Amino acid sequence: MDDRYGADVLAAGWRQQGRPKAVKVAAELDLVVEVADDGYCGAVTKANAREVELEDRAGRKRLFPLGHGFLIDGKPVELVAPVPTASRQPTKRTASGSFVTEDQRARVALPSRIFVEGRHDAELVEKVWGADLRAEGVVVEYLQGIDVLDEVLRDAPPSATTRYGILVDHLVPGSKETRMVEQFMRGPHGKHMKFVGHPYVDVWQTVTPKAMGIAAWPQIPRGIEWKVGICQAFGWPHAEQADIAAAWQRILGCVTTFRDLEPSLIGRVEELIDYVTAPE
Repeated sequence: MDDRYGADVLAAGWRQQGRPKAVKVAAELDLVVEVADDGYCGAVTKANAREVELEDRAGRKRLFPLGHGFLIDGKPVELVAPVPTASRQPTKRTASGSFVTEDQRARVALPSRIFVEGRHDAELVEKVWGADLRAEGVVVEYLQGIDVLDEVLRDAPPSATTRYGILVDHLVPGSKETRMVEQFMRGPHGKHMKFVGHPYVDVWQTVTPKAMGIAAWPQIPRGIEWKVGICQAFGWPHAEQADIAAAWQRILGCVTTFRDLEPSLIGRVEELIDYVTAPE
């Protein structure tokens, strides 16, 4: 299946429908933009009166002429030469890489919701996408496991005007989670829900090894509770639930922007935001 969201926070197709015409934006250093023609996404590393250089997540650099053909947070922009340093105003962006407008403020919450499996998932989404979610009026709720989604659907079912987007851990072929999602989608509420997921056992693992300062996440043998095994591998306390909570705070502290997360999570969260904010 084609994935129009790609693997990046600013992937092609993000909120393009019905948006205003391009506005002029100075090509400031570190500004994250997308090239509309081919979906290339990168941060500004240098710019002059005619060209801008962008560097993507893998460190590849490309030159583009200034002007039209760029997107920021899915909105068309015209990149112009940066203002001289003496009078330059700092560019404001959210942790997800979105451009912040001067008059941006929180909207009244939409009836649609994004659900995540646990508290840690919710805290990670809030840290990276919180400003964007408030600007869009999107509320994120945690389920304490996809197993309890039945209760939510029974007490407050979705509808054409109240969509539910659900982020699922370990959504891979043959997993228990995948079988449950297939069952929900065959049910009476399937047409008003969207399930997306990442391949990792737990949301902890969506934080990149680079951000953690490690070569790779440890492999935990079957029969050992995964989070306990991770703490053991790192030499962290793990006897109490408070130890597991403290371990998560250490991991969460390694995250400052979307660049610290795996693309397989970034694209999925953006997909859910798009789904619950799409026009009726």
